[in-house]
Amino acid sequence: MSASAALVSTPSTTASEAPSFEALAETHRHSLFKYAYRLCGDKQIAEDLVQDSLLRAWRSFARLQNPAAALGWMKTIVRRENARRFERIQPRESAMPTEELPAQAAQDYDTSTDAFVLRRALRALPAEYREPLILQVLHGYSQQEIAARLGLTGAGAGTRLFRARQKLRAALGERG
Repeated sequence: MSASAALVSTPSTTASEAPSFEALAETHRHSLFKYAYRLCGDKQIAEDLVQDSLLRAWRSFARLQNPAAALGWMKTIVRRENARRFERIQPRESAMPTEELPAQAAQDYDTSTDAFVLRRALRALPAEYREPLILQVLHGYSQQEIAARLGLTGAGAGTRLFRARQKLRAALGERG
């Protein structure tokens, strides 16, 4: 029997008999922390994610229909809080253009073989795929921000990002 199921007495549980938010939070706090830590890799950030997520869960607790599903529900909130962490970071404009860089500049910047191969594969992508990928990966733009910046729909930006990654994987796969 899961911890959530143990907190739920019977199918005839009334609202007054339902587990309290505090009981669910304490039961799942450790699992949520482990999950948050796997997402971010930093103890302090994981603790903050759990705190923010529990606050958000507490505000929405009345909407939880099945207390036995509380852990999955709370993990979803942790995952979304982690994503919000990146949305809060304002993308910084770079002086570096997203157009094609000369091969020599890429070599001077970083001489490691993997980085060189990756840069060459990025330069080989058609501009329509390279630009959204660079905006997302290097500049931290969300899919919607990319769409607005490039005059695309959200779905169009998503399609270009998907195809860019496909083409990049194929190009890197051919080279080892």
